[in-house]
Amino acid sequence: MIEGFGGSVLRIDLTTGTIERKPLDPKFARDWLGGRGFIAKILYDEVPRNADPLGPENRLVVTPGVMSGNFAPTGSKCCFGAVSPLSNGHGDSTVGGHFGPELKFAGLDLLVFSGVSSRPVYLFIDDDRVELRDAARYWGTGTMDAEKKFKDDLGEDFEIACIGPAGENRVAFACIGHDYGRQAGRCGIGAVMGSKGLKAIAVRGTRSVPIHDLPKLKEYTKAIIKRTSQHPNMAPWQKYGTAMFVGWSNERGVYPTHNFQTTYFDRYAGIDGQPLVDKLLVSNKACFGCWMNCGKYSKVQLAGKDPVYVEGPEYETGSLCGGNCGFDKIEDVAYVNWLCDRAGVDTMSGGGVFSFAMECFEKGLLTKEQLEGHEMRWGSIEDVEHLLEMIVARRGVGEWFAGGVRSAAEKIGKGSERFAVQVKGQGMSGYDGRNAPGMLLAYMTADIGAHHNRAWTITMDLDLGSKVIKGKAKVVVYLQHIRPFFDTVSACRLFWGEVDVTAEEHIEAISMMTGWSDFTLDEAMRLSERIWNLNRAHYLERNGGPGRAFDYPNARFYEEAVPSGPAKDARVTLADLDVMLDEYYAVRGWGRDGNPSREVLLDLGLADAAANLAKLGCLGTLMEPLPAVRGERYKPRAF
Repeated sequence: MIEGFGGSVLRIDLTTGTIERKPLDPKFARDWLGGRGFIAKILYDEVPRNADPLGPENRLVVTPGVMSGNFAPTGSKCCFGAVSPLSNGHGDSTVGGHFGPELKFAGLDLLVFSGVSSRPVYLFIDDDRVELRDAARYWGTGTMDAEKKFKDDLGEDFEIACIGPAGENRVAFACIGHDYGRQAGRCGIGAVMGSKGLKAIAVRGTRSVPIHDLPKLKEYTKAIIKRTSQHPNMAPWQKYGTAMFVGWSNERGVYPTHNFQTTYFDRYAGIDGQPLVDKLLVSNKACFGCWMNCGKYSKVQLAGKDPVYVEGPEYETGSLCGGNCGFDKIEDVAYVNWLCDRAGVDTMSGGGVFSFAMECFEKGLLTKEQLEGHEMRWGSIEDVEHLLEMIVARRGVGEWFAGGVRSAAEKIGKGSERFAVQVKGQGMSGYDGRNAPGMLLAYMTADIGAHHNRAWTITMDLDLGSKVIKGKAKVVVYLQHIRPFFDTVSACRLFWGEVDVTAEEHIEAISMMTGWSDFTLDEAMRLSERIWNLNRAHYLERNGGPGRAFDYPNARFYEEAVPSGPAKDARVTLADLDVMLDEYYAVRGWGRDGNPSREVLLDLGLADAAANLAKLGCLGTLMEPLPAVRGERYKPRAF
């Protein structure tokens, strides 16, 4: 028994159909904690560097972290990981809801899938009973309909994680759906799941997780609930969820509009949080053990179409499938949200693909003939629905877009790569970085490709000045240590970021769960840094170097000034990007080429990575001496 953990690991070989259960190694648990920590170590150690992300040698790793399913602040998450078909490097994506806790209640901390099944299957888990079962009757079904079928067949008390037709057909930005609208959305993990012939994982657990000091943990958590329930940010989060940030971002000149051509959408009022509540909201919705209820369960009725139900739209969907695609009605945004959820594609990457296709059509780079008689007009539901159908079926030019925006730009050519908005193959999140250079740097250097959850810097950018370039790299690195930590332990970061549940309080809760009385925030942040460097090494070992070559965004972000809105004329030059990258690499302890140095890798206990990079000639030359006290790197910077 390991306090705080389920205690077991399942390894499933989908080629042979064999399932092996092992106890979780206590040292492995302490060293990597779960979530993206377990995933980073397993992918680095087990996936050959030349393995096809959609081939049998890739691993699909599923893991709740130490906080998931325990009576602790915001412990509801589960992390899915694989080598990403978008970036060809480490990929992980975290989902809320109830799936992670249910795995813990079944005594499980880690599922590792290898191989490829010769037929569609799903993994059935009912406490100690674990089986691969035929999934033929579910194959081809959308995620939400499939989840209902599984619950009808197995029982409402099973938690389901499944893919839709996009994952089955290996669309590179396919997601994994859960709880009728939650997604492990980023990195194309759903495509990896589909490539393995795995439709779903169904789990029911009835055990308790062993807790070192449950009475103390209960009182501790109750006090946090009482305090945060009165926090001034709690009421708006409960009422609107993240949707309220549409107007906030728009007013600050960072809201992506018409494929990031500009940063202000003059018709934003129709897709902000208030119309969501006024026109669509059925009920609020919460993840396991959460008192914020920030999820919004919505009913959407468009003229001439049957009503549909969807969770959302939350902010990222409201930006990338909203103003970025020219939609100005909340009903339309929610319907696109539902289309993506049903197909099983990430709304963030999906919105980026749709808007990229719209700009290509606008510029004459895509024709009606290529779109089977359709167009790609800003704000057209009909056009989005048709292109998505082509993508999921991989039909005609849908095959081009099924690989994401970078892949599509390679096929279309004619300068389209300049406005294919991505870094390392992954489409950007819903914030434009020209008026927030720290945010742009965070996208550029994120270990999984452009994604806001690794470091969200907008308030820092505004506080320090949107034109300020120097000095922001230190804050980006700090945030890249603290924010992804929550994905390691499988806790929601909103309580840290919005209602002031401190990182130290999370550490104290982990100590109460595990009995690790010597567990500290510095140890946790050092683990975050170790994971970050391991993922960077993994990326370089798969893609070559120098790392710097992969850290630039598409040219729109350093060649074009913002043309309109509050951020009119804001721009970041290529020289500015180089200044930020030099600072960033120095803070990280890497070389100017963007490659980790031997010194930092050895300091973090990553001797194997240092040796592997040395063989490839991909070790960086340390730019500045490492600080004598490594913990200094983990202290918050004043914004």
